[in-house]
Amino acid sequence: MGQTILEVSHLGKKFGDNVVLRDINISVCSGDVTSIIGSSGSGKSTLLRCVNLLETPTSGQILYYERDIMDKGFDVPAYRAKVGMVFQSFNLFSNMSVLENCVVGQVKVLKRHRKEAVEKARFYLEKVGMGAFINAKPRQISGGQKQRVAIARALAMEPEVLLFDEPTSALDPQMVGEVLGVMRTLAGEGMTMIVVTHEMAFARDVSSHVVFMKDGVICEEGTPEQIFGSPEKQETRDFLSRFFDR
Repeated sequence: MGQTILEVSHLGKKFGDNVVLRDINISVCSGDVTSIIGSSGSGKSTLLRCVNLLETPTSGQILYYERDIMDKGFDVPAYRAKVGMVFQSFNLFSNMSVLENCVVGQVKVLKRHRKEAVEKARFYLEKVGMGAFINAKPRQISGGQKQRVAIARALAMEPEVLLFDEPTSALDPQMVGEVLGVMRTLAGEGMTMIVVTHEMAFARDVSSHVVFMKDGVICEEGTPEQIFGSPEKQETRDFLSRFFDR
């Protein structure tokens, strides 16, 4: 087991009177691939958005190397550069080329010299198979290609952890494989990842840890062998029966 990078402790989130997350506890160590599974509305994406501080938790702590990310004076932009996020809707800048999408964050947030930023952007675009499209605008490429650019953009920041919020849910079925292929490669190279996903085969085959959420709580968690092979909770068995014949 690697060093603990993130520690989510007794995390809660409410929107008004609506309780979305209750007493969530997760540890993420270097090299972990943690898949978060569960039905729509179970709180998975809200949890990820709290980890990235796109939502402010109502209670509990999120520790990054033992420092509470909600402490006053905590450098949130620097943290987000280290804990990058890939969204289901890509969130590319439509007026910028593929290359520029991968350069702008490096220059503005990391203060990298443009020449170095371009070199890194090209390297990571090649890595995800998008090197030939550096001059294209997002509207000129497919959904799967947009998501691969979004992954390259996150990688160009050279993060310690990558958060994936249902990265294939907006894609046509034939494009899902190309994005999952990139994610499998990253996992194989030791990238620390937290993945909210409906792709059960990916969660089963690639994860080191699987978290099953239901109604805003962690219902069950464990290794892929435990969760997919012999889940303890009836709720987990019921959920997985939709994806696998049991």
